[in-house]
Amino acid sequence: MIADRVRLRIAPSPTGYLHVGNVRAALFNWLYARRHGGVFIIRIDDTDQARSDDRYIDDVVEGFRWLDLDWDEGVAVGGPHGTYRQSERFERYREVAEQFLDAGRAYHDFRPAGELDELRARARREKKPPGYYIRRPAGSDPEEGRRRVEAGERGVIRFSTAGHAVEFTDLVRGEIRFEPDAIDDFVILRSDGSPTYHLASTVDDIDYRITHVARGEDLLSSTPKHILMTEALGGERPAYAHLPLLFGPDGRKLSKRHGDTALRAYREGGYLPDAVFNYMSLLGWSLDPDNEIFGREEAIQAFELTDVQKSPAVFNPEKLGWMNGVYMRSMAPEDFSDIAADAVEEDLGRALDGDERGRLAGLAPLIQERAKLTTDIAPAARFLFVDVTYDEKAWRKVMKADAPRALCAARTLLEGIEDWRAEEIEHALRAMLAAESLNPRKGWQPIRVAITGSNISPPLFETLEALPKEVALARITAALERLLGG
Repeated sequence: MIADRVRLRIAPSPTGYLHVGNVRAALFNWLYARRHGGVFIIRIDDTDQARSDDRYIDDVVEGFRWLDLDWDEGVAVGGPHGTYRQSERFERYREVAEQFLDAGRAYHDFRPAGELDELRARARREKKPPGYYIRRPAGSDPEEGRRRVEAGERGVIRFSTAGHAVEFTDLVRGEIRFEPDAIDDFVILRSDGSPTYHLASTVDDIDYRITHVARGEDLLSSTPKHILMTEALGGERPAYAHLPLLFGPDGRKLSKRHGDTALRAYREGGYLPDAVFNYMSLLGWSLDPDNEIFGREEAIQAFELTDVQKSPAVFNPEKLGWMNGVYMRSMAPEDFSDIAADAVEEDLGRALDGDERGRLAGLAPLIQERAKLTTDIAPAARFLFVDVTYDEKAWRKVMKADAPRALCAARTLLEGIEDWRAEEIEHALRAMLAAESLNPRKGWQPIRVAITGSNISPPLFETLEALPKEVALARITAALERLLGG
């Protein structure tokens, strides 16, 4: 064994915000580590220093913490391997590249780009793999290469695959074989001395004693290269699991055309972390064909990489929204009330006083029945705490010929209510419909717009009860005056 315990890692590059594809890969790594009592690591692959930005590292940390995917080693938590940032390990990678040169497993390559392009074009013309002719030049010598570099000549260092085929058992895809011709002599150190992904990732996986590499299927072609380097270094190859790609609902690879693909959009967009965790778990795996709603512990107890599906998984924001609504409605009332208070206070930019919290608590169960996102809460409750602002589209739709009559009659009956409760309000407003020969749409929708500013709100009678009586009557009067031009 490489280690006494299973050790898995996720290695995002901080060149953009944390992508849902990386999140799904991290979640599967985390589940496997927790299922087997292992170690989950977050490593930062920041060798592309020109594009790397610490704000994206912060986004990685905040995103995984929000999702409650805790990690045992890595960025922000430390461990026996320093900062877990590849940018801090360049000397280690160069040391390994020199080791490969000394062993004859790598060589300096000073060929110009045009010559390499011609070799690739020749391979294409002959229907061979693109790197078929990119092999060690005749007479290549490590010492001569070093002299040329010291003299100021710029070149890369390539790993020599030396005609080796690679076979391995993928935990998801089964038996896989790469023929020698399909594995080119690939660059491990660029001409500026920086390592490529292949070198840095392989060295880190060996040094960090990674036992399982679970990553996207798009990196499958990298695996034989990493295996060859691992063997050349005398390391033990980890088990590999290549996860299915994420597609959009249209059957095409997930991209920005399908909407937001960064986790932060869902963190900031009103989604619950438990709902996102549950939904992401279903992208290529299932707990039970008949059970889509499950918790973390259930997933941990059931998850195995060998159960991951081979076919692409569909990321559907609409289904995620539906699932989030299920989680919202299933929350304990006191938990929802806490979330509602936080959402309203953030929206208002101030704290609620005791009376306001009481009003919100009375309305919260009705909001909870209808909300799909936490961002739905503040708009539904705002009318309780601020002066009403009319949605002009709702006003034009509702405030028609019968509206003044409905508002006037409703105000008269509501003024007479002594016990301001939903039951009494309903009784009065039903009597108003009968007296004015109006249906609920024509009679009640104008009241809804008058007191909330919108034609969409929690149930009307409970909405009125949540407002102080004098405030409700004043809003009906203000709407009447606007209708009548007063």
